[in-house]
Amino acid sequence: MRPITRRAVVGFVFVVLALLALGALPSLLASGEPYYLTATPTDADGPAVDATNLSDRRYPYLTEAIDTGRSAPYRRGPIGLKEAFSHSPFDERQGLIARNPDARRDGGVLVVDGEDRYLVEVTRS
Repeated sequence: MRPITRRAVVGFVFVVLALLALGALPSLLASGEPYYLTATPTDADGPAVDATNLSDRRYPYLTEAIDTGRSAPYRRGPIGLKEAFSHSPFDERQGLIARNPDARRDGGVLVVDGEDRYLVEVTRS
């Protein structure tokens, strides 16, 4: 193998391994206090996001919050790297607001699941 070809192959392998590491790394990075997506039952009236048919693959934090009241913890990365490569409760809140901007309430979003209404918020504890 010619030296230039060998360097090109080694460089390509290095780039592929670095990209694979960046894909796996965010789940290992965690710092600071955890963030949760909480769903509090409410009687508030007004426009709401219909969460009845939302996919639990697209909204895993929301699905867990509606089922149990609070989602699994999410911790931010130390230098902002994790947020660029992983899904977060903040992404889900923004996705809900994008579905119905009028459903926004005091730092949260009003969501309807079947006959139940919830105020969904990102909280720290």
